[in-house]
Amino acid sequence: MEWMEIRVLTTTEAADLISEILLEMGSEGTVIEDRNDVFANQRPEGQWDIIDPAIADRIGEDVKVSGFFPADERLGDALAALRERLRRLGETAGELPLGKLEIVMNDFEDEDWSQSWKRAFQPVRLGEHFVVRPGWIECPLEAGDREIVIDPGLAFGTGTHETTGMCMALVEKYVRPGMTVIDIGTGSGILAIAAAHMGASRVLATDLDPVAARVAAENARDNGFGEAIETRCGDLLQVVDEAGDVVIANIIADAILQLVGPVRACIADGGVFISSGIAADRRAEVEAALTAAGYEILDAPVKGEWAAFAARKR
Repeated sequence: MEWMEIRVLTTTEAADLISEILLEMGSEGTVIEDRNDVFANQRPEGQWDIIDPAIADRIGEDVKVSGFFPADERLGDALAALRERLRRLGETAGELPLGKLEIVMNDFEDEDWSQSWKRAFQPVRLGEHFVVRPGWIECPLEAGDREIVIDPGLAFGTGTHETTGMCMALVEKYVRPGMTVIDIGTGSGILAIAAAHMGASRVLATDLDPVAARVAAENARDNGFGEAIETRCGDLLQVVDEAGDVVIANIIADAILQLVGPVRACIADGGVFISSGIAADRRAEVEAALTAAGYEILDAPVKGEWAAFAARKR
């Protein structure tokens, strides 16, 4: 079946109202693209996701609300009705900013949308011997390889982001058999699984998002580490009540700056704090905070626009 995307250019204040109108017109669903959402999630009160600011640039100044309609004989009537609703809205909105209310149309072929996103997730080699792949793709392994099969679900962390890749290499370097490892903000659980592969006898993986905590637990079980990895839902150190030989935090610079002092209580003497998700222009700031808090910098890789640290607790 052919479909038509009807996109309305509007404002943050009017986006929900436009979405409701599109649904009333018969849209199969709606999508709102708002650059303000990107900036909101970059603030300290956000969910600590790593969001590329270039996303905001691609969205542009206009808020875009898209509806999806079958490209059949009903489309003309739906479009005419939408134009009339938008005209009336412009006359009655009062002080509500509506923006341009321009309509942009794009046609596309139907497909299985629940499966199409999988094409972007391909096997990737990280560190010296880690191979991360989705469950629906097989790939050849070399001698000494450690395979991690990941279903990211709705959680961040497939191994394709530079920050995850740098953390994987540091986990491979510093985690040794018998260690206890704590992974703060585990996402899909990929770093916790990597630590278990390196021989950690116990891994505590935490995440603020209950969906991420559930996905991480499922991925741990699917990779054969359901007993070694415990997942908990909580913010940063909220649910951490023990010390680890290695503590991992692949989050963002602001959260790491908050953690450098308090997390010392969760690191064994001489233990290592691995941190990443740090924009390269914040690298010096994080390094200074780590040094001031009593850490010895062991490694400080940079990849693309991102930086990471491995620092030993003195």
